[in-house]
Amino acid sequence: MSLADELLADPDFITSRDEGAEGVESDEDLMKDLEESEEEFMEEDEDPEDGTEKPQFSQVEMKHVMDVRKVAKLLGSRQMRDVLSKIEQLKNTERSQNQILGPVEEDPEYKLIVQANNLTVDIDNEILIVHKFIRDHYAKKFPELESLVLNPLDYTRAVKAIGNEMDLTRVDLRSILPSATVMVVTVTGSTTNGQKLTEQENEIVRDACDMALELDAAKRKILEYVESRMTLIAPNLSAIVGSTTAAKILGQAGGLSALCKMPACNVMLIGVQKKLSTGFSNISSPRHTGYLFQSELIQRTPPDLRIKAQKIVAAKCTLAARMDRMHESPDGLFGRTLREQIDRKLEKLQEPPPTKAVKPLPVPDEGPKKRRAGKKVRRMKEAYAFTELRKAQNRMAFGVPEDETGSFDKTKGLGLIGQSTGKIRAAVADQRVKAKAPKRHQFTGSSGATSGLSSSLAFTPVQGIELINPEEAQKKVKEVNDRYFGGGAFLKVGKKQ
Repeated sequence: MSLADELLADPDFITSRDEGAEGVESDEDLMKDLEESEEEFMEEDEDPEDGTEKPQFSQVEMKHVMDVRKVAKLLGSRQMRDVLSKIEQLKNTERSQNQILGPVEEDPEYKLIVQANNLTVDIDNEILIVHKFIRDHYAKKFPELESLVLNPLDYTRAVKAIGNEMDLTRVDLRSILPSATVMVVTVTGSTTNGQKLTEQENEIVRDACDMALELDAAKRKILEYVESRMTLIAPNLSAIVGSTTAAKILGQAGGLSALCKMPACNVMLIGVQKKLSTGFSNISSPRHTGYLFQSELIQRTPPDLRIKAQKIVAAKCTLAARMDRMHESPDGLFGRTLREQIDRKLEKLQEPPPTKAVKPLPVPDEGPKKRRAGKKVRRMKEAYAFTELRKAQNRMAFGVPEDETGSFDKTKGLGLIGQSTGKIRAAVADQRVKAKAPKRHQFTGSSGATSGLSSSLAFTPVQGIELINPEEAQKKVKEVNDRYFGGGAFLKVGKKQ
């Protein structure tokens, strides 16, 4: 914070004008004051140029600080009082879309919306500081409570309800904490080693609890006002990402006109925080994420789909902002239509992949299968038939050199061909698959009584070839048969007695 901001945050630094101001300002004076104080409230804290980090309040010991207003000065600051008073005057004023003419940035109430929305961030930080103050001072009474109740506001309400009571069974915490947490707190409180606070320490803790609850009430008041007015200034953009996120985006972008000129890829970067190389893990803070990534629409999406969802929402926000800039669809119908499209796309991304259909096995066909036949198939089977000769060629005797044959530079082993003692029979053609010649090409033999295999040539002991008549030879055989068997009985051949 600058020196001017620290002076403004100091409750003792009050001008005589503020002390003497009484009554309620008129609407014209209020609008004029808003325009004059725009630069004062729009200032933002800048990081130090030397890169050094500010000390975290969670590391500061607050046990020795006896007044919470010394560490939390926002509630009594002039900035908080002015914004809350102007919101109180304007929240009951009814305005319509027809009253907004020209650019939205020139409307005085728009500037108040941006200031109030930025103030909510400071309130959140202030609540955390007060929470740390309460923990340090109440640890003497109930040190285990801060590990059982983690939410700062719930912790504050529980501390205020318990107070200095040692018997927690007399304290009703059911309206503050869940039933399971109430039971754990009650059991732990009965066994705690804490000591009872003094009256002064109890008063310090009670004042800090009241301040935290007042800050929370101021924050809710601001958010209600921002939500009611953002539906008037940017109804379509608010319908997509909500009034709070829409106000943050408009304030950081420089207005609705500047947001309309931005591409969707730059809308995602609005509100991005600069990362410092402090040595801590950055796994919980993805890159290129700003206000849009922290919106409720993106945070309820599964972590693995948030970056893709952010791109989808950024594109739709750009379209909605351009519609709001042209004062089209003042009822927010266009924005609600875009929101429905976003929801359908996100639901589609979260659908599980389609399951693979398990097909049952076909009914086994145990019947005879059709086999390919024909002349080509028969010739192929005959050409690739595994004969005995091929089997002998593929065999080999151990320790016996193999005979080889070949021509030119190619050789081929003979295996056991010529070495086996068995007889290799020639392949016998299967009569069932043997090709049959057509009848018109079949050759018919002689029709005589003589066999077609008979020949007139015979080999005799005489040198040369002798030409004989087969019929004469048959006559000689017939004569011999008639001589011995012609009478119908065998002849007795033997020695005479």
